[in-house]
Amino acid sequence: MATINTLITDFLEDLENKKKRSLRTVRNYDFYLRRFSCWAKKKKISDPEKITEQVVKRYRLWLDKIESSVKKAKLKLNTQTYHLIALRNYLKYLETEKINSLSPKKVKLPRLVQTKVEYLEVPEIQDLFGAPILVKQHKLFQARDRAILELLYCTGLKVSEVARLTIHDLDLKKGLIMSAKRKITLTNQAKHWLQQYIKFRKKVDNEYLFIGHDRALHARKPKALTPRSVERIVKKYAQVADIEKKVTPQTLRHTYAINLIKKGDKIENIKKKLGYSVISSTLKYFEK
Repeated sequence: MATINTLITDFLEDLENKKKRSLRTVRNYDFYLRRFSCWAKKKKISDPEKITEQVVKRYRLWLDKIESSVKKAKLKLNTQTYHLIALRNYLKYLETEKINSLSPKKVKLPRLVQTKVEYLEVPEIQDLFGAPILVKQHKLFQARDRAILELLYCTGLKVSEVARLTIHDLDLKKGLIMSAKRKITLTNQAKHWLQQYIKFRKKVDNEYLFIGHDRALHARKPKALTPRSVERIVKKYAQVADIEKKVTPQTLRHTYAINLIKKGDKIENIKKKLGYSVISSTLKYFEK
């Protein structure tokens, strides 16, 4: 029967050749899984069938005690989580290959709401959303800018993704955005302000959703907003709302992620909703 260590090699080859993961990702998985294999071997565990919930629990306790070979300090929680993610994906591979072992669902990852990233509290969001109405300007700009703020907050889209949105990406009847290789559900508020903006926007010779209308509102072919333009819009209304924090589109993306964590969403779902290709990118929201 194939050993844990042999099957790790098979799993890594599958990652590289079939799933087309980057060399860096494969190397990281190699490091994390060989560490598990080495630990398991010392515990006389070489058969994948012997990986149990109790074994994983003992492994987690061991990870919490060991020191990093580089920094000579205990492993950070996010580093420990990387190890567990690698183990869980390895077990998913065994499950796919119909090799008896622990179900990957039995490997639980920590759920934390504490974070180092900057995000906005509910009162700050409310003040930010109210800012476009406070500025004396055409209703078209009020609706466009409020729609931008709503989208950044309720979808977690990157500023570049928002700038690239086209009219064809929207399905307002279903309340969806079909973009960035994923389906995104809109909140009622986001849907409302998008409808308002499109009503004022009317038919313009530009398929991009958010465009830079001139002050007279009669440009023949206004250009699409750039990511930098969207950043300036967010900054402008943060100043109008008198928010002390530095507020950027990334801040609203962080806020979206934190809200998902507070609701108890699983890390895999958060990864998908944020559009990350690897789960490690999501772990910054879980750091101590």
